[in-house]
Amino acid sequence: MGALPGSANNVLMSRPTIRARRLTDLDQCVQTLRAVHETDAYPLNWPADPRRWLNPPRLLQAWIAEEVGGAVDGHVAVQRITSEKAGRHVELSRLFIAPAARRRALASALVDHIRIWAAEQEYGLTLNVTDEHRSPAVAFYEATGWRHTHTTDAEWASPDGRPVRLRHYILPSRTRPTQQDPMAETGRYEDASQT
Repeated sequence: MGALPGSANNVLMSRPTIRARRLTDLDQCVQTLRAVHETDAYPLNWPADPRRWLNPPRLLQAWIAEEVGGAVDGHVAVQRITSEKAGRHVELSRLFIAPAARRRALASALVDHIRIWAAEQEYGLTLNVTDEHRSPAVAFYEATGWRHTHTTDAEWASPDGRPVRLRHYILPSRTRPTQQDPMAETGRYEDASQT
């Protein structure tokens, strides 16, 4: 008897591989990002050069969730924080999941992958997201253990010119539960325009 659609067997059989992103993946990443933007308005402002947006100057590493056939279903990156207070913290950024690949825990799998990578590298994790009412991103991060530290004004505006507020998060370490967000004092987050 075959597995029913949506059953645990189908989810396990179709679980993608998470691997380091390669240069040859960028065109598919841009296609996936375009589908996400059209569905969810992420990034809030479509970048003039999406390949460059996926490769910000402070990029440390990026990963994709890839199906067996090679389709890019998800993406996540980490980048350096440009602050003297950053210490051993990096910023999780550019997390997106193809609309057709949702409801399969890909975002959680990618974030878990980053958590393991950061722990191995001895980095703490931060991130920021736009402060929107009932934001699925805010709900996801708060449900997965990220702690909201503060909210700031972005140095960029929405497509219609309105100011944008950013919610800043830190992922508390299990060994250091009193970690502080290294950016909280300055309130400045560079290149947050599309996160």
